[in-house]
Amino acid sequence: MRKASVERSTTETRIRVEVNLDGTGVYKVSTGIGFLDHMLEQLSRHSLIDITVEAKGDLHIDAHHTTEDTGIALGQAIYKALGDRRGIRRFADVHIPMDETLTRVALDASDRPYLIWKVIVPTQRLGDIDTQLFKEFFQAFAQNCGLTLHIENLYGENSHHIVESCFKGTARALREAFSIDERKANAVPSTKGVLSGNVSALKKN
Repeated sequence: MRKASVERSTTETRIRVEVNLDGTGVYKVSTGIGFLDHMLEQLSRHSLIDITVEAKGDLHIDAHHTTEDTGIALGQAIYKALGDRRGIRRFADVHIPMDETLTRVALDASDRPYLIWKVIVPTQRLGDIDTQLFKEFFQAFAQNCGLTLHIENLYGENSHHIVESCFKGTARALREAFSIDERKANAVPSTKGVLSGNVSALKKN
């Protein structure tokens, strides 16, 4: 089973994350930020990754540190669970409609982290979180998970729909990219024979 856990403790946040890549989308999420909890629940449910997140941060300042550090810890946990990425399909490309909104997510689980974020959220806040922080979350997540991640909102009007379609699109792309290709279950999906890049080097330090 592809499972892992991570604990991250700083002067700003204390976070514990557990993941099971071969789960059924069971989640237990508590960050102190209601809308972020809702998005992480969507990420779990639609990726079929079981996710537990317990985060306590300096919310008396703002939600920035908790949001970014949750992305870091979740990315690190999934990175560990993936191991050498043997047998995974690696690539995924999905379109997610949500009422008037359409969002495209493409990713490569290559261990070469990069984020393209072409998303404009019309409102400054959603619930108790600044909408600028969603880019920070995905940047931290992609960097620490070793993903080349492209997220583009093609059109939409409602801020809730736009952000939620980004999380659902990422979830469905993760589900596809992390699934095992039975025809190559024992092979690393690269002509190099290894998927190793910036994140691997960082983990050694």
